[in-house]
Amino acid sequence: MHLIRSPRRPRPRSRALTLPAVLLALVLGAAACGGHDSAGGGDSPPGKGGAGTTAPTAAGPHVTVTPAAGKDVAPGTPVKVTVADGTLGTVTVTPKGKASDGVDPVPVSGALDQTARTWTSDRTMTPGTSYTVTVSATDAAGKQSTTTSTFRTATAAKVNGVTPTPLNNDVVGVGLPVSLAFDVPVTDKAAVEKALTLSTTPAVKGSWGWLTDPLTGIQRVDWRPDAYWPSGTKVTLTAKLSGIDTGGGRFLRRDIHDAFSIGTARISYADLAGHTMRVTENGRTVKNFKISAGSADYPTWNGKMVVMTKQSKVRMTSASVGIATDKDAADFYDEDVNNAVRITSSGTFVHAAPWNDRWMGVQNKSHGCIGLSDPDAKWFFDRATRGDLVIASGSARAVVDKGNGYGDWNLSADQWHALSALA
Repeated sequence: MHLIRSPRRPRPRSRALTLPAVLLALVLGAAACGGHDSAGGGDSPPGKGGAGTTAPTAAGPHVTVTPAAGKDVAPGTPVKVTVADGTLGTVTVTPKGKASDGVDPVPVSGALDQTARTWTSDRTMTPGTSYTVTVSATDAAGKQSTTTSTFRTATAAKVNGVTPTPLNNDVVGVGLPVSLAFDVPVTDKAAVEKALTLSTTPAVKGSWGWLTDPLTGIQRVDWRPDAYWPSGTKVTLTAKLSGIDTGGGRFLRRDIHDAFSIGTARISYADLAGHTMRVTENGRTVKNFKISAGSADYPTWNGKMVVMTKQSKVRMTSASVGIATDKDAADFYDEDVNNAVRITSSGTFVHAAPWNDRWMGVQNKSHGCIGLSDPDAKWFFDRATRGDLVIASGSARAVVDKGNGYGDWNLSADQWHALSALA
């Protein structure tokens, strides 16, 4: 800690031992302000988040940093820097090392007001992190100074996690929404949604919407276009989530930065009453299949479903979907199924079903999936991409729920916009 002192002047002998009380108070008061080169950020009690100020001396402008040096500042506390007798230059709020739980903390952005006398942060901070504020300022006489102040954010007692889809510059189908799935349901949805930014090239209209999978209870916020993605669209997601309280003091700890693009417009139309499925690519029919879908007892969902994943072999059992656990039951099954393309979280697949070959194009005999012959299933599997659409009609069953897989498209654009926390 450095104190800026005025140049020494000769003192009369008669006053050598009688420093006036007022001058003594000024010297002691100046020494109580911390910093470097007219630095601000004096101490305050831990967790109080008070303001630290520079000494108003002729050496430079008077800068105030809030919160002041200390600990246990709430991660959502705004950082504010002001100058009383000059203008601010640059302000940086930089984390020091890793957060207390080992995550990489985020730097904090912000902006100056029109007068260049106040800077305010525009985001939350990572919990359990030491931050240093560095400020350059110039007073009315043109003198410059640098102010530093360090404080610490409180460690989160409870945390929340989030899983984004898609990831890693994927190329996906025209039906895949941008999706953030949370480990624990979010109560402060507006706070999360305000931290999300989506940019597209070309521009695409759409909205965030909140939904919950009716089977798993997993809560998501999805960004869905008003209409299917145009092929070739480039999408970038910026989610400034670190430090957001999702409710009840349960914090998110990481930001998300992701990019992906939209590939072939592959849409398959399953006529469940006619036992056929037509596959289109970029609006052109490329294949027609005979199918055997869900029987009258276990009908296939109607509606718009989206390819979620695919596996070359999946073990499917009647017990896993609550149909039959007794091996002697008429509806019991336990099969290793080839070329399985999943289209709902409840367990609907398009897959090979050679045991129903004689029913393909004739009768629906499955337990809810869309069955194909071995060669047809292989053809479909090889082409299927996450985000492709499968649109089913002609079943006695209801339209698939919006949260069951990516059932987002079963709502109109207006209905979808109404699911935003900011609507």
